[in-house]
Amino acid sequence: MSVQIVRFTTSATDVPAVEAAIETMVAAIHRERPPGTRFSSWKLADGVTFLNVLELEDGVDNPLLGIPECRAYQKELARWVAEPPRPQPVTVVGAYA
Repeated sequence: MSVQIVRFTTSATDVPAVEAAIETMVAAIHRERPPGTRFSSWKLADGVTFLNVLELEDGVDNPLLGIPECRAYQKELARWVAEPPRPQPVTVVGAYA
């Protein structure tokens, strides 16, 4: 399994737009149901920092790149953040699902 985390901070005024875009993207992922893929998005306690987590089973290429709503989210993200977020691969040490 590969896991990537993207963390970014936006302004308080952009939070509603970010949340709406995430809801649209997640609805599209649910619609497409890409196999071997798990995605979640979290808002941290400060109210302006978000954490997106993408988990892919071994051998699965990122299917989000083929979903128009996900591409639109990535394009808009550049407008909402001061620094471009960079996906960071992480190693799963333990998990329960």
